[in-house]
Amino acid sequence: MKTFVPKTADIDRKWYVVDAEGMVLGRLASQVANILRGKNKPIYTPNVDTGDFVIIINADKVVLTGKKLDQKIFYHHSGYAGGLKETKYRKLMAEKPEVAVRHAVVGMLPKGPLGRQMAKKLKIYAGDQHEHAAQKPEVLKLQ
Repeated sequence: MKTFVPKTADIDRKWYVVDAEGMVLGRLASQVANILRGKNKPIYTPNVDTGDFVIIINADKVVLTGKKLDQKIFYHHSGYAGGLKETKYRKLMAEKPEVAVRHAVVGMLPKGPLGRQMAKKLKIYAGDQHEHAAQKPEVLKLQ
């Protein structure tokens, strides 16, 4: 018996909508990362992108537990010398909640070209409206 390696023709990609209202950021991110990787499918292969598309709505209503809103810091760099910027998560969640959710999910994906390809299948919206109705996404209920 030979080992099955999925080809691009074997992969059936679905679209899922996840409502993030009231969900804890880390738990949401880990479950979405598994779907983007394809770990929920029987044809999962670590070196092949077998995952599905995920649309996250209500990203502005994601919850951080404990004192993380005031203590957790989001770092990014401008690319210039001394250009390290830092933002508290309270301010980041108020201004750009999509960035906070994307940062959490992409951090749980593989690094390199495969992880970047998986990250492109993630669509995040702060409100409850999205522009992917033509793809007929299924509602996915996460715990």
